[in-house]
Amino acid sequence: MSQRADASQCGGVVVEFESDDIRDARANRTRSIPGSALIYLKGPKFLIYVSGALSMWGDRMWHFAISVFLIELYGRNLLLTAVFGLVVAGSVLLLGALIGDWVDRNPRNKVAHASLFIQNISVTVCSIVLMLVFSYKQRIEQIWDGWLTVVCYTVVIVLADVANLASTALTIAIQRDWIVVITGYNRGHLAGMNATMRRIDQVTNILAPLAVGQVMTLASNVVGCGFILGWNLVSLIVEFFFLSRVYRIVPALSVKPPVVEEDQVYLQRMERRMSQGEDNVAQPQPQPLTEGNCNTSLHIKEITNLPLCFRRFRWLVSTCKDGWRAYYRQPVFLAGMGLAFLYTTVLGFDCITTGYAYTQGISGSLLSLLMGVSAITGLMGTVMFTRLRKSYGLVNTGIISSCLHLGCLLLCVCSVFAPGSPMDLSLLMPYITSNSSTELGGMASQRQKHTYPLRGGSNQPLLPDRSSIHWTNNTVLFDNVPSDTAPESYISIILLFLGVITARIGLWSFDLTVTQLLQENICESERGVVNGVQSSMNYLMDLLHFIMVISAPQPQHFGILVIISVLFITTGHAMYFLYAHKVKRKRRHDT
Repeated sequence: MSQRADASQCGGVVVEFESDDIRDARANRTRSIPGSALIYLKGPKFLIYVSGALSMWGDRMWHFAISVFLIELYGRNLLLTAVFGLVVAGSVLLLGALIGDWVDRNPRNKVAHASLFIQNISVTVCSIVLMLVFSYKQRIEQIWDGWLTVVCYTVVIVLADVANLASTALTIAIQRDWIVVITGYNRGHLAGMNATMRRIDQVTNILAPLAVGQVMTLASNVVGCGFILGWNLVSLIVEFFFLSRVYRIVPALSVKPPVVEEDQVYLQRMERRMSQGEDNVAQPQPQPLTEGNCNTSLHIKEITNLPLCFRRFRWLVSTCKDGWRAYYRQPVFLAGMGLAFLYTTVLGFDCITTGYAYTQGISGSLLSLLMGVSAITGLMGTVMFTRLRKSYGLVNTGIISSCLHLGCLLLCVCSVFAPGSPMDLSLLMPYITSNSSTELGGMASQRQKHTYPLRGGSNQPLLPDRSSIHWTNNTVLFDNVPSDTAPESYISIILLFLGVITARIGLWSFDLTVTQLLQENICESERGVVNGVQSSMNYLMDLLHFIMVISAPQPQHFGILVIISVLFITTGHAMYFLYAHKVKRKRRHDT
């Protein structure tokens, strides 16, 4: 009942999600039909899986390769990579609501085709520019006193950022909107498709960087650029064909509710209040309404008299404001915020954690093995999500996943104080007295025997993408780390990675839970803008974790970052617990 009211207020189409019993009955009938496997291969789900796999593979290859390319271009320095990370995060943070609003306002096929075309063409052109720069780098550096090199760097970063924005739009359109319609608003089918798409993402996150890394290692960076260029052109054609076919065989995708403007919603509310007031008041009073109409007309006249550029800017600001308001008023607002808080963490297989592992004497081959194990645990999380959702319901699945995630992360907290931990709080207290420094000096020197601070800070992994600069590029980032010195104890690093790896089971199950909550509870006309704001929140919290690393970059500080990360994650899960409590209290009240 509440879902109907929420949908009608925001101008969305009211839909009813099917139960699991109806889903199972239909699945049994489908299995009895001869040739059902062939029907499945030609069906929309399989086409979406193949299209998504191609898109994710290209995205993972590109995110890994662009970070390595920028390091190679700038003399094995992470400055360009840091700038690229800031530009990407900042652009999605500022434009997330606008991207989502564009997804909502346009037909589904046009959104998907435009996003796909812009993304792949941007990567293709960027690859061509990189090939030219790598091939003629010395000549380019001599033109315009080196300013042509700066122009090339700027073009590469801008094109890569445009490709990331287009990828964000495509992800919102396909994984947050198309899937809901394709499954026919069936909760069981929706959970299955979400889990399958996440499994594909987990596998490509490991294999795609390996593939392009091998090409770059065995051949050259130019060949690597050519490989990515060819992949994107072929992927563009295949994805375009598959998405077009899905759009044709699912008629519901062509039906899209109109986007209701904020002013129209306000006027509708005023009309409802006036209609309710007419029942209680014998004679209407038209004078206040006339004054309101006059004020509204004057306001519209003032807006139309503004120059076009100011009107466009005003519209952009208003769209962003309305998008954040729409996100705030969603019933799943707390769940979405809880998911965003999980991005402020160093406890993942990104460049920060792998960089810390290198300073603790962990080899690249061992890290690659640990990354493979983490991918397996991530897949286990997707399987656990489908089982728990069917047995305990979606909201309870989130509670169980949150508890499992937090429980595993306690191992990471224990690693901070375990033998072998390099944590030294004295490095964060510059105003400590000399006597205290003398007392702590012996202990600090003993605990830091196995740490290898990076020289000059230029080789520290600051702001690349989450999937970039892994162990395949260790000789670039950490060529100054001694490899023949073992730490006094491996207990701390073992506890750390044991917690990180096992926590991914609860993490991905929780992520799928919140994703489906957003899909089920956001009305159709606002899916794009709300998920766009959700992407902005995710990037904002992700930026905070990089700021944490910049503030405390030494390996001795990593324990503090671990504790802060666990606090942010605990806050995020507490928000979800509050959301679950409200949902259950509302259900008890309705019954």
